[in-house]
Amino acid sequence: MAKRDYYEVLGVNKSASAEQIKSAYRKLAVKYHPDKNKGDKGAEEKFKEASEAYHVLSNSERKQNYDNFGHAAFENGGGGRGGFGNFDFSNHFSDIFEDFFGEGFGGSRRSRRSNNRGSDLRYDLSISLEEAFSGKKQDIKFSTSEKCETCSGSGSKPGHQTGACSMCGGHGQVRSSQGFFTVQQTCPQCGGGGEEITNPCVSCNGQGKKQASKRLSVTIPKGVDDGTRIRLSGKGEAGSRGGSSGDLYLFINVNSHELFKRSDENLFFECPVSIADAALGTSIEIPTINGGKAKIKIPAGTQSGKQFRLRGKGMPYMRGNDFGDLYVQVNTEVPVSLNKEQKELLEKFRDIENEKSNPSIKKFFQKAKSFWKN
Repeated sequence: MAKRDYYEVLGVNKSASAEQIKSAYRKLAVKYHPDKNKGDKGAEEKFKEASEAYHVLSNSERKQNYDNFGHAAFENGGGGRGGFGNFDFSNHFSDIFEDFFGEGFGGSRRSRRSNNRGSDLRYDLSISLEEAFSGKKQDIKFSTSEKCETCSGSGSKPGHQTGACSMCGGHGQVRSSQGFFTVQQTCPQCGGGGEEITNPCVSCNGQGKKQASKRLSVTIPKGVDDGTRIRLSGKGEAGSRGGSSGDLYLFINVNSHELFKRSDENLFFECPVSIADAALGTSIEIPTINGGKAKIKIPAGTQSGKQFRLRGKGMPYMRGNDFGDLYVQVNTEVPVSLNKEQKELLEKFRDIENEKSNPSIKKFFQKAKSFWKN
């Protein structure tokens, strides 16, 4: 059966750019991929046909030979260096997909070595609200793995060098045939590093790292909130056999405060006042998170639940020089355990007070009477 024209197979014309050829092949490869069309021989043949066409047209020299001589350029080794005889799909499949899809299909030939990066670590740190306000420096101690000093992290006995991996020959990748195509995978023996330790370090057993207790001084910035995560690059576990270290993540827990409640950069504070002070008005001093005091004026007739806003008396922003606000809520406290004189005075006050003094009470009972009437 005669082969179809490669341009016809991909659905492009001879003047198509390399990007257009690549895009056309991408669509066909996704459409007819064997994983999406299991058991469909027709789709399998179209997949092979499209891959063969892309193999030729994606290379400028092979494309030129094909444009000049057609399929004859590749028959019986013809076409000079561009010729390759009948297309061997299993040999070229993995190379096509490696160039086309990158590391997602077998890994890039340009980056075969694993960096053996160390693991990231987590450290939970609890601080007070005052410490979150001002920031602090603190020493922390944790268990981790550090680079082996005996072998300087190489994993090999001092004076000995690593050799090429016996399984992959130092390539870091191994190939295996699965059906009609070849799959390229990370070497299970060397982990993609391509090297094999023949004389392991006796101190670390060839790992290049050892368990240790580590002490570190960390800076907690002002304004941190509960749940803030701080990344310390390279302060995690050491990598294996010279690999880079992981990162250390500090998770901040801000303890609850006996006076203040926090919402982002704002603080909230409840202040109890007597009935007399709320009715007659007064001035009171309240604490602020920085350890100082602030004075607020309570106007006469202030109702319970009224909030007063103090600008700039809240928490600092982590990024910038601004501060949140402090909201003071006044809660009127009803006196308890009255003595005889207090009771007499309150009874006298009740006798002489009128509805005008209590507009909310008057409005409530008007609504109640209307409800009962209806």
